Amino acid sequence: GGQVLVFVNTRRSTVSVANNLSLIVEEKLTKSDKSKLKKLFNSVKKQLPEFTSVDRKLFYCLERGVAFHNAGLSSIQRRAVEQGFKDRIIKVIVATPTLAAGVNIPAQRVVIRDLWRYDPNFGMNPIPILEYKQQAGRAGRPRYDEFGEAIAIAKNENQMEGIYENYVLGETEPIFSKLGSQSALRMHLLAAIATNFVDSMDGVYKFIDSTFYAYQSEIFMLKDEIDNAIDFLEKNGFIEKINNKKFMSTLFGNRTSSLYIDPLSALQLKKALEKSCDKEPSSLSFLHAVCSTPDVRSLYLRSGDTWIEEKAEIARGEFLLEPPVYASDEYEWFLSDLKTASLVEDWINEIHEDNIVNKYNVGPGDIHNIVEMVQWLLHASREFARMYNFDYVADISDLMIRVQYGCKKELLNLVSLKNIGRIRARALFNEGFKTINDLRKVPLHRIAQVKTIGEAVAKSIKSQIGESIKGEDKELKEFIGK
Repeated sequence: GGQVLVFVNTRRSTVSVANNLSLIVEEKLTKSDKSKLKKLFNSVKKQLPEFTSVDRKLFYCLERGVAFHNAGLSSIQRRAVEQGFKDRIIKVIVATPTLAAGVNIPAQRVVIRDLWRYDPNFGMNPIPILEYKQQAGRAGRPRYDEFGEAIAIAKNENQMEGIYENYVLGETEPIFSKLGSQSALRMHLLAAIATNFVDSMDGVYKFIDSTFYAYQSEIFMLKDEIDNAIDFLEKNGFIEKINNKKFMSTLFGNRTSSLYIDPLSALQLKKALEKSCDKEPSSLSFLHAVCSTPDVRSLYLRSGDTWIEEKAEIARGEFLLEPPVYASDEYEWFLSDLKTASLVEDWINEIHEDNIVNKYNVGPGDIHNIVEMVQWLLHASREFARMYNFDYVADISDLMIRVQYGCKKELLNLVSLKNIGRIRARALFNEGFKTINDLRKVPLHRIAQVKTIGEAVAKSIKSQIGESIKGEDKELKEFIGK
């Protein structure tokens, strides 16, 4: 038979439905199918830096020809699932709607199980027609199928008629410009000024008038929003007036624009760096400052997160941005930012990925998305620190690398080697190889003995540090042969 895409509304449902379907699909697999799935399984396993509970759940399904796909998967996991389905090795994917919106993976048949979604403010709501059309539109593979089948699940006759009228025959909702948010408006206006595309209010209005944002609303209705954004940029030193009519971007504005971050994020980072001159900041100080910016999507607080409040009290003197008044709405956001910073702190303290997944109720993909954005904002912080001659440029540089690899400071020398992530670096360090110089002093077979290293990686290490392995290669073979 053909392949199937099943759409459900939650990450948890993708896993449970995939588990249930795997028992059915397994019975239909041929010997050839099982062999290909085993190869896929082994190929992915080799790429994983750490083996987590999410990997165990995914591989259980993969071996049976089924996979789940959601935003919590890491990039390695997602690529494997998507490629396995494109190569027709995986027979069924159970996914959240993000797959329909962002990835071009058609199937012969699409099953849409959930047409209602829970909203904490409004309860259960029907999904948008556009979302249904996106999912149903994945049915039918070009060059393979004459037609595709999209099946929406109805519980009774009345529901079936409602689905047909509202979704199959329904017109999609209008789409709205994202330029309507103050964040997007600030960024685009600064970019237009920094690149000399506009240099006056007349130019700004003309620029915005040519956008889809203005097409949906008359320009005179948007004037206040535009004026507010320009005022913000001028008051906070991103742009300056040359005369009463013209303005230009400042050095701060140019750097912010080239870093592709929200000007409000840049302003908060600058304030944090100014405050760092008055104290001895810790890693958490910088991580919290970065996670407080609008560019980082903070984690939500859960009922069991009382430890965050305790941590906020203990670390009160470390914060570079002043915490808001206790018990205010802003304090809740502050705790969310601190929770996000704590996740990154656990990551750089080499807490196992599985423990982070369980502690913060996130997926590996969430961890890596947060880590990637924090790393970029630390890069921005370092650029601003250099520009204004602030202290701690070297500390921020070290922290950037620690965030990239998820390691303690003592491993920085080792993770600079290609293909030596935090797991291999820690294994080498624990065996007494604490620096690259230590690795130069020992024979090849001694490095190859270290857990997770092996012959190929040991040779790569020796090659990278400029050591000849001609004679040692023979030694290694003799050692292995003993």
